[in-house]
Amino acid sequence: MACSAQDSTLIGLCDGQLDPKRHRSSFLTNKVGGEPDWPPVFSRLSPRCGLCGGLSVHVVQVYCPLQASPYHRTLHLFACPRPDCSGRSESWTALRSQSLEAPGRPGPLPAPAPLVSDWCESADDWGMEDGFDGWGGGPDRIQDPQELGGEVPPVCDADVSQQLQHLCLSESGDPPVFCPFFINVVEESDLYGEDEELEHAQELLRDYERREKMEVGMLEESSCSIEKYEKTDAKHGDAAFSRFMKTISLCPQQILRYCRGGKPVFISKPPSSMAQLLSACSSCGGSRTFELQLMPALVHYLQRKDRSSEAELEFGTVLVYTCSTSCWTSGSESAVEEFCFVQTDPDQQLFK
Repeated sequence: MACSAQDSTLIGLCDGQLDPKRHRSSFLTNKVGGEPDWPPVFSRLSPRCGLCGGLSVHVVQVYCPLQASPYHRTLHLFACPRPDCSGRSESWTALRSQSLEAPGRPGPLPAPAPLVSDWCESADDWGMEDGFDGWGGGPDRIQDPQELGGEVPPVCDADVSQQLQHLCLSESGDPPVFCPFFINVVEESDLYGEDEELEHAQELLRDYERREKMEVGMLEESSCSIEKYEKTDAKHGDAAFSRFMKTISLCPQQILRYCRGGKPVFISKPPSSMAQLLSACSSCGGSRTFELQLMPALVHYLQRKDRSSEAELEFGTVLVYTCSTSCWTSGSESAVEEFCFVQTDPDQQLFK
């Protein structure tokens, strides 16, 4: 899966349940829940919550190679299962792992990665033939990057082990595990159907955006901004939430949106200090770019395998920002931590 700011946003949908007795997953698999799948050379890491220090649960695994890159690339998202930590950015962890393609083996790299086929075309064929899983993986597909060599983008000499101090090797007292599901995908533009319907929908969206800009402009120019804001708020409601709901209205069941370098859809107005909150890459110190976000419909599928009745995770949307250059050190066996920003569902406040 790959996407650029000029391409259509990819929409992730929850597909069939991943039965470990029938299906084999790898770090090339897109899935919800289950145990995280790491590249063969990687140590199995269990992130800890940045708030309470407890072990986090694996939420989503997304295989997302970049176009013209020699690396496989996977993102893992983890969250603290404790209700007291739910809905806070510090309780979430995003880890990026990369590994080189073994020469002479079939796969999506280094040719430009397909937009949809990794998720869609093989979704009904879980692929157990020829020693490969349904996503192009196999037991001997990846070699140790140290054996392959090759040039990589320059990165700083930061000690990754120090950056991931809140991670630990797998240990006793493992966190709960969510029931695993495959993730299917469609291009958002496909949801509009025929060209006439697409043009009509786009025109409605343009009209909506024009009205939004006019109202915001009137508020900013008014000398009685507070009074005007109260009137407009009562008439129109939360503008950010309205845009969010309009964006997902064509496909309310979407569990994630992917478009590296694109723009996120905020469920509520982002803080004015968002630029300052968006920390630099923990590995190279460079800037980050938006890559994907989890959507409210995902909460429904996060059910514990042990059938526990404990409270589920709560969030409105989880936005993931990753290193703009996707920096990587050849031979590394540790994942790079990326940045998560969590917004709660405004409706949750009605029940507290």
